[in-house]
Amino acid sequence: MVYLPNGIALLAFLFWIFVLIDCVTKEPSEGNDKIAWMLFILWVPLIGAILYYVIRRPERIKAVGR
Repeated sequence: MVYLPNGIALLAFLFWIFVLIDCVTKEPSEGNDKIAWMLFILWVPLIGAILYYVIRRPERIKAVGR
């Protein structure tokens, strides 16, 4: 059962990396939204990644299409 916490930590880290790359590559450069989300994701890693994925990503996909 020692592997379970390590596996969860690895999944959380991979999710954080995925969200950070998504924000850097697909977030529009207009305004300060991209920088603000990047800083939020970096400063509050797991919570920032979850909030970006739940709040901003669907909004961006609807507006920009990617």
